[in-house]
Amino acid sequence: MAPVATAAVDHSAFDKLLKKHVSDKGLVDYKGFKADEKAFNQYLDLLSKNKPGSNWSKQEQMAFWINAYNAYTIRLILDHYPVESIKDIGSKIKIPFVTTPWAIKFFSIGGEKMSLDNIEHGTLRKKYDDPRIHFALVCASMSCPRLRNEAYTAAKLDAQLDDQGRDFLNNPAKNKITKSSAQLSKYFDWYKGDWTKNGQSVAKWVNKYSTTKIDEKTPISYLDYNWKLNQQ
Repeated sequence: MAPVATAAVDHSAFDKLLKKHVSDKGLVDYKGFKADEKAFNQYLDLLSKNKPGSNWSKQEQMAFWINAYNAYTIRLILDHYPVESIKDIGSKIKIPFVTTPWAIKFFSIGGEKMSLDNIEHGTLRKKYDDPRIHFALVCASMSCPRLRNEAYTAAKLDAQLDDQGRDFLNNPAKNKITKSSAQLSKYFDWYKGDWTKNGQSVAKWVNKYSTTKIDEKTPISYLDYNWKLNQQ
């Protein structure tokens, strides 16, 4: 049984690093993170030793796992920096049956070896049933949602996820929405099952956050995904 933390983690150390090294547009100064590696590794160590317990609120648990995904993605980029794209790391992997950077088990939480896929698919998507996580998890690429220059916290999580949704849907580099057609992020194609459960639809999610509204008959296509590194 992996040890779990009794009290929720304080993410203020990560918050400070994000404010310092991430622009308002979500672009990352990876060299800056490298220079602050000691403080960054201390935060990762805090995550590693404090796996969320069942006594944590849902918001505390979700904030932990979203921050962990984003922080360990930055760590992965730093481990291979400089790279043009996170996908370049995939071609360098020499581990049997592991072909993508998201499948590498390069960190531990609560004594369990984990990958980014374990956080996204094995924990967040599986346990919490909130598609808004797709607006918050940042895979270090230009077509991803922007990396917030603040950490997610339980108290602000709902507002932060809604803000990410508005930012993502109204950014023409990531979604191009007009009254007659919608060219959407691949996220709405890749995770279609997440957007259409519980009586929802892609159109309903778009309309929740987009200033330009569509209807169920609006033709939808998907934009090519830009995997270029989200660096300043």
